[in-house]
Amino acid sequence: MDIRAAEISAILKKQISEFGQEADVAEVGTVLSVGDGIARIHGLDNVMAGEMVEFPTGTIGMALNLERDNVGVVLFGSDRGINEGDTVKRTGAIVEAPVGKELLGRVVDALGNPIDGKGPIKAKERRQVDVKAPGIIPRKSVHESMLTGLKAVDALIPIGRGQRELIIGDRQTGKTAIILDTILNQKAYNDAAESENDRLYCIYVAVGQKRSAVAQFVKVLEDNGALDYSIVVAATASEPAPLQFLAPFT
Repeated sequence: MDIRAAEISAILKKQISEFGQEADVAEVGTVLSVGDGIARIHGLDNVMAGEMVEFPTGTIGMALNLERDNVGVVLFGSDRGINEGDTVKRTGAIVEAPVGKELLGRVVDALGNPIDGKGPIKAKERRQVDVKAPGIIPRKSVHESMLTGLKAVDALIPIGRGQRELIIGDRQTGKTAIILDTILNQKAYNDAAESENDRLYCIYVAVGQKRSAVAQFVKVLEDNGALDYSIVVAATASEPAPLQFLAPFT
């Protein structure tokens, strides 16, 4: 084998010139225990409440309980492959979700990732999921009705535009049907709206439902042209419990 000193010297010089002196510094911790979608981590002394951490498997978790000697992390994925002694790395980012009109007509999970197969969401802005609600004084009083299309509701107990309304009842009593009719009823008003302030956007959050039920709900919205002004956040029964917990805040 013919080895030339000039070639060896050139290779060494190239490798030395491409050698990077930058070091990737990150605070890491160690998994003490994991189970039922919860991991106990030791060593993340400076982790923030609500901060996302990354496991060796690529699974993302959120620091929820900050205790004296360990941190309780909820997993946004399967805990398979995560073992005691694994290294966990801080990301320095609080749980965020994309916001904006780019989400209209899309179906996303609890973290704002698209799950409808229509490609990525090109949102221009992201906001933290856990934010402080505005106080009483900055809020504008409810002064306008939201027409649901149900005469009994609109006549006897009208719902204000911007207020919260609790719908409770046993299984299969029509709670989702009321919401669906209300969303579909907004199409006529949105089509006739003269300004952006007159339009009403709807966000439907499905927590713990079957995927087939969510898919059927989305199809009804799409067939009636209501998906254009709606956003569906789905955390179905097959999703991990932490994602179902996070979905209403998203």
